[in-house]
Amino acid sequence: MSRALLLTALCGTVAINAFYLPGVAPHYYSPEEEVELKVNRLTSSKTQLAFDYYDLPFCKPEGGIKNAAENLGEILTGNKIENTPYKLNLFEAETCKILCRQIYTKEDVAKFKSKIDEDYTVNLIADGLPAATHVPIQNSQSTFLAYDHGYHVGGTIRTAGAGPEEVPRYYLNNHIRITLYFHQPGDSEQALIVGLEVEPFSINHESDKKKWDNDNPPALCQSPLKHKFEDNYPMIINPNSEKNPVVWTYDVRWEASEIKWASRWDLYLNAGTAETAEVHWFSIINSLLIVLFLSGMVAMILVRTLHKDLNRYNRVMTDEEKAEELEETGWKLVHGDVFRPPSMPMLFSVTVGSGMQTLGMGVVTLFFAAIGFLSPANRGWLMIAMLLLWVFMGIFAGYSSARTFKMFNGKEWQRSTLMTAFFYPSVVFAMLFLLNLIVWAEGTTNAVPFPSMLAVLALWFLVSVPLTFLGAFFGFRRDVDKFPVQTQDIPRQIPSQPWYMSSIVTILVGGILPFGAVFVELFFILTTLWLDSFYYVYGFLVIVFIILVITCAEISVVLCYFQLCGEDYRWWWRSMFTSGSSALYVFLYSLHWYTLKLHATRFVTHVLFFGYMSTLSLLFFLGTAVIGYSACFWFVWKIFASVKVD
Repeated sequence: MSRALLLTALCGTVAINAFYLPGVAPHYYSPEEEVELKVNRLTSSKTQLAFDYYDLPFCKPEGGIKNAAENLGEILTGNKIENTPYKLNLFEAETCKILCRQIYTKEDVAKFKSKIDEDYTVNLIADGLPAATHVPIQNSQSTFLAYDHGYHVGGTIRTAGAGPEEVPRYYLNNHIRITLYFHQPGDSEQALIVGLEVEPFSINHESDKKKWDNDNPPALCQSPLKHKFEDNYPMIINPNSEKNPVVWTYDVRWEASEIKWASRWDLYLNAGTAETAEVHWFSIINSLLIVLFLSGMVAMILVRTLHKDLNRYNRVMTDEEKAEELEETGWKLVHGDVFRPPSMPMLFSVTVGSGMQTLGMGVVTLFFAAIGFLSPANRGWLMIAMLLLWVFMGIFAGYSSARTFKMFNGKEWQRSTLMTAFFYPSVVFAMLFLLNLIVWAEGTTNAVPFPSMLAVLALWFLVSVPLTFLGAFFGFRRDVDKFPVQTQDIPRQIPSQPWYMSSIVTILVGGILPFGAVFVELFFILTTLWLDSFYYVYGFLVIVFIILVITCAEISVVLCYFQLCGEDYRWWWRSMFTSGSSALYVFLYSLHWYTLKLHATRFVTHVLFFGYMSTLSLLFFLGTAVIGYSACFWFVWKIFASVKVD
């Protein structure tokens, strides 16, 4: 499936109504005012490595290359926006405008050849809008046009060679037709840019016998026929020649549009067909109904069974019934051990704190995204929001970790707080730092510059760590509630458990249902992350997240109840791993998606994918694990506070 089809499947799921994106103000252009055309990095879905546009010997602007103002989020995500030599003035059309004439050597041609082989695209931007390109998509019934962003650097033509194999010939897309759509509100002479389309062509201008000049362009350039190879139209480059003359040209068209400025992103966010939308709606609703149905059944069974247990344990019994109860089994019998501290209590407390930090970051980020503050028009804002929210959530990490560690009668609160502030963040930072070294060695724009890395470290050490200690101070200062039952000095012997109640089995089974709540949306999230698409169906994501929380809580409580019924009181760590094991399925599904959808051509791409997905799976584990633990802790506290213990 191509990037365009994935973009269509993603964005065709929701009808976008007109609204103004917070933080983005419209710019009114006056007649003949210049509309600056900028360029973002060169991207490829095959390599996942982005390169600077001017790494290839394209035409450069007269005043030199200037980088547009970047925020920290754009830098961290590898966006590098620069100026171009294209001249666009409002309402001024151009036909076959010369950009420059270049003579390329073998080394230059080798650079183009490499980028063509790896399917690199050029990403132009005007007035904050990325350039859209028509891409024909063919299904079993018909062919329709979808929109992709970016146009290919070039392509190949297969021609018969001297041997039995075909020899590829490389051509450049050296001519682009730029169409800008404008909207004039009312009777105003000023206009708003509401659309940007680019159509690439490959034209060998110098093959036309007519004398070339800008006022009298050749016929090939006036009405270019896209890739009509049999007439020698394409601009072929010869890797064996030291002189490859190429003329770069462009057209400019202006078309009035009824599209409002607030709806101009609909081209990208609502690009699919009705059939695609129906398929996506059906998949989402079907998944939600299955998860809700299973969760309802689990909750009903649990409530009825637990109600029966409480009635049996709390009724007034005779001496004979009490003697018979001593021979019974059940969760009541572990009341003297159920709140016994787990093994490695400090690490457990640190995991709770980091899980709260990750979960809090995700919830608040999703809230701001759902109300429109993190739209695609605000490049880098999503990364900035996640980074700052993670930093400020350090106070909740310190508080949760401190409260949990104090509940276990922990005394080394300074060490526990240091572990909370540095253990899991250090693991994530070390992984990202190593991956950054890899992409830095490749010379790509994905690499985070050293000053930006220092800025991230400053936020971590100067903001997150102090807030973690502040939260821990309040957490240790406050008294913890007394457990509803007392813990015995001597641990109770745990009877042998059936194989289906072993920790490995229950943990693996427990992660299936939460994963079932997210796997449909996970497909589109992976597409956004790795195939350079836009994601803006946050309404679906909110619903899926709510279902995920409910499912994690319910499956953890149910398996915890079965574990206690088997007189196994070691529920602390298992409550985390039961719901947190869904992260394992997320990682395995990402591998499945990788083998089917991502056609990587470099070894470094494999390393980057597995590295980043391992890091994201770890964060997903922390968030879901703390949900399972919190639900189990509330459940265990409630049932043992409700039962009479002699």
